[in-house]
Amino acid sequence: MKTILITGGSRGIGKALAERYLARGDTVISTYRATETGAKGATLLQADVTNTESLEQLAKTLDGRAIDLLVCNAGFNEGRGSLDAPTNTAEIWATLFVTNVTGVFFTARAFAPHVIKAGGKIVVISSRMGSSTAAAGTNYAYRASKAAASNIAANLAVEMKPHGVSVASYHPGWVKTDMGGQSADIDVETSAAGLIKQFDALTLANTGAFVNYDGTPIAY
Repeated sequence: MKTILITGGSRGIGKALAERYLARGDTVISTYRATETGAKGATLLQADVTNTESLEQLAKTLDGRAIDLLVCNAGFNEGRGSLDAPTNTAEIWATLFVTNVTGVFFTARAFAPHVIKAGGKIVVISSRMGSSTAAAGTNYAYRASKAAASNIAANLAVEMKPHGVSVASYHPGWVKTDMGGQSADIDVETSAAGLIKQFDALTLANTGAFVNYDGTPIAY
């Protein structure tokens, strides 16, 4: 039995991951930002990844507890459109980056001691949209934030490897969630099942990878 910590676990992919880990007998700690919801059976704790004090307080609550898998899942997506889209405001860019980029960094920093204690893993839910090979001339802010999130994972992999911790970033697929919309390719169950398989396959030998939920490598 392993201990899994999932940020943004109140709905969507995070909740689906929590449910699957609980079903196989793992202990799940799932964070929520505002509304106390999440997978039944998980320990639900409040944390805001955009607030370092919030993360540090949660880390203190879990002081001394080993975490086998830290899933940096909390994310935000707005500001869709091309260069002149009116939705591409400074406020949207700031919110995207503080959530999708610095949120990953501060989450990893807060819980790194817990993961090191377990010799565990840190995984970042990124997106293929952050790969330069998938550039499409739209969704600038989201794409840029996910490119940065994957870059953080790649750098974390280097720093954490001497501590026995493996790190990688993952594309969950285009998923039917509030963020992905109902016209997306796959449901959350398919995404979660695929992601967990890839998380299980992560070792120090392939740390630093950027992988699709089905195991296909993705170029940075």
